[in-house]
Amino acid sequence: MANVDHIARPYAQAVFELAQEADDHEGWSAGLKFVAVVAADPSIQTLVHSPKFDRAQLSALFDDIIGDRLSGPARNFIKVVVQNGRVDALPAIATQFEALRAAAQGTVEAEVVSAQDVSEGQLKKLASGLEKRLGRKVNLKVRRDETLLGGAIVRTGDLVIDGSARGHLAKLASSLAR
Repeated sequence: MANVDHIARPYAQAVFELAQEADDHEGWSAGLKFVAVVAADPSIQTLVHSPKFDRAQLSALFDDIIGDRLSGPARNFIKVVVQNGRVDALPAIATQFEALRAAAQGTVEAEVVSAQDVSEGQLKKLASGLEKRLGRKVNLKVRRDETLLGGAIVRTGDLVIDGSARGHLAKLASSLAR
C-alpha cells in the first residue's frame, strides 16, 4: 500500500484551497479534526476494513455521524474521500491541512514536554527563542510527563531539542560507552 502521507497530500491541498476561497480555515480545521478522530476509532476501522461493509454503506455511516457538524462542502469532501476508499488517510489529511494553514499564516506548532509545570515566563522565553531560530511565530502546546525526571523536550516538525535529564543521561552513557 502507498504511503498514507503521499495519498493525503493532494486531498489536504484541495481542502486548503477550498478553505482559502471560503476564508474558513477555522471551520475546515475543526471539521477535519473531528472526522480524523472518527476515522481513527477502532470500531470504524473494523467497518472500513470489512469486506461485508461497502463504500456506499460507509459513506452513509459517515454522513450520519457527521450530522450537521460540517458545512455542505466539507460533507461533500468527506463523501468523496470515503467513496475513494481513503478513510485511513483522513488523520493525515487533517495533519497536512494544519501544516499548510500554519505555513500560510507564518506560524509553527511546537510541543513542550516537561517533567514539571512550566511557568508563563518560561514559556514566553522559550517561544521567543524558538521564533528567532525558526523565523516564524510559534504556538506552544505544553504536556507534562513525569517520567522525564527533569528538564524538557521541545518538538516542532523535524526539530527536536532534548533538554531532559533522561536525554542528558543517555548522551553521557553513549559517550562513556565509546
